[in-house]
Amino acid sequence: MARSRQNSLRASIALAACGFLGLLGHAQAAQTTCAKPEIQIEADQPADIDIRNNTAHLRNVVITQCDNRIQANEARVTGGIEFKNDKWTFSGDVRIKAEGGSLSSEKAVVSFRNKLISEATITGEPAEFVQQRDDGTTSRGHAKTIDYETSRGTVTFRKDAWLSDGCNEIKGDTLTYNIRAQRVEGQKTSATQSPTGRITITIQPKDSEGQKPCAKPAADPKP
Repeated sequence: MARSRQNSLRASIALAACGFLGLLGHAQAAQTTCAKPEIQIEADQPADIDIRNNTAHLRNVVITQCDNRIQANEARVTGGIEFKNDKWTFSGDVRIKAEGGSLSSEKAVVSFRNKLISEATITGEPAEFVQQRDDGTTSRGHAKTIDYETSRGTVTFRKDAWLSDGCNEIKGDTLTYNIRAQRVEGQKTSATQSPTGRITITIQPKDSEGQKPCAKPAADPKP
C-alpha cells in the first residue's frame, strides 16, 4: 500500500486542462499570463478513469496551473469527462488556492458547462477563506457554505457568515467579498432570502498611539 501511494499518477490530460482553466482563476488559456500555463494532475494509484462511462475517481489528487492549486483526498466526476456538462466532487481536506486567496473545507462541488466552470460550492463546519491583502493585512472569512464565482472574482459566504480584515469584522447570514477589489460588496436579495436580514459590523478603536490593532501586517496565510 505504501508503495502504491508513492507511485503517483502524473498526467497532462487535454480535456482536463480545458475544464480546469475555468476553475483556476481564468476562463481561457489565453488569459493565463504565467510562463508555463499547462495543467498538471497528480494522484495516487490506483486511478480509476472510465472512458466508456465518462467517470473518474482519483485519490490524493493535486491539480496545479501557474500559481493556482486544488488538492483533496478524493475527486469524483459524473456526467462525462469532457467538461461539457459535468460535475466534479472533491472531498476530504479540500484546499483551493486561486487569485491570491485560499479556500479550505471538507467538500467542494464544481460544475462545468461548455468546458468552463459554471459554479463552485465549498461546504464545511465551517468552510474557510484567507487572502493576503495589498496593505499587508489578512482578510479571513468563514461560513457553512462558500460560493466561488470565477467570472466576477467573488466569494459569497452563506449561513453564519463572518469576515474580518484583521481589525474590523462583519457578520451576517450572507456576505459577498470581491477577491480582486479586496472589499465587501452589497447583497442582492433573492426570492429565497429574507429582505429584512441584518448584518453586524464591529470596528476596533485606535490605541493610545492612534494605531488600530490591524495596523501591523499579519502573518502569511497558509496555502
